[in-house]
Amino acid sequence: VAADGADIEVRARVVVNATGVWADELRALDDGRDTQSIRPAKGIHITIPWAKTQNDVAVVIPVPKDRRSLFVVPWGDLAYIGTTDTDYDGPLDDPQCTPDDIQYILRALNASVTTGVTESDILGTWAGLRPLVKDAVSAKTADLSRRHAVRRSASGVVTITGGKLTTYRRMAADTVDEVSGVLDVRRRSSTKHVVLAGGEGFDSEQPRTGLDAHLASRYGAEAGEVARLATADDDLSRALVPGLPYVRAEALHAVRHEMARTLDDVLSRRTRARLLARDDAGRAADEVAALIAPELGWSEDQQRQQVADFRDALTAERTSAALPETALDATIGA
Repeated sequence: VAADGADIEVRARVVVNATGVWADELRALDDGRDTQSIRPAKGIHITIPWAKTQNDVAVVIPVPKDRRSLFVVPWGDLAYIGTTDTDYDGPLDDPQCTPDDIQYILRALNASVTTGVTESDILGTWAGLRPLVKDAVSAKTADLSRRHAVRRSASGVVTITGGKLTTYRRMAADTVDEVSGVLDVRRRSSTKHVVLAGGEGFDSEQPRTGLDAHLASRYGAEAGEVARLATADDDLSRALVPGLPYVRAEALHAVRHEMARTLDDVLSRRTRARLLARDDAGRAADEVAALIAPELGWSEDQQRQQVADFRDALTAERTSAALPETALDATIGA
């Protein structure tokens, strides 16, 4: 295993292959052949100002001349809409939104709202790949089953493919059952009723406002730890990306407690700044990199490279979708 510039040798009695759309590649390393069991399906979302949809709860809208539907989900001053479902044969590491993807969503959205949503309203986009189990009968990815499959190779590698986010617990249980068979261990699950991180002792009914409400919605019972960082230093209570609810303390928390190792980790995955407001996140990149650099031991060159890599990715994302550069203050205030 390569990590932080070092090679680490790991030995185990059983290996679980839970690599999603890369599952076939790892299986090929194990048994020397490409099983081609995965059919990647691309899905994209867009983020726009909530004023363009004005829905108080998540709603489902039909796609004209298609048998699919899209979700429109409010997220503070923003709303995100998706998802598409199309075959994908490009690089697995870098799926991108295309103009066709954008037009598909805009056509469906504008058939349901009267506010006239255009490309200039799109503040963020993101694309992902579903690791669907291949079916020789289904012509469209939308028709493929979302069921999962667990397989064990001759060498003992256990592979989980298919499934979806909402069935993660069942997928994990079936995988662990298979691993137990490899190890010849039989015992009842000890995690079935264990709450997720931040859930233990969290009172969701407690009235909260402002920063407390924001942190509670993100961290649950662990919000106090982030709040203490923010209140101990006024600089850490400032916005991480102006116009979004995240504060600078959350970036430090991500590095210290959530294994964030890159600028992209912080702005795309531990927060959703890039997904919600791509270009605003890019403009904040220098300050965010300077904040986390001491925590991660970056040199000045490494810090500059992190910012350059992040902004290059944003440019590629915007160019691929043929979208204009946007700004939260101009779009939300319009």
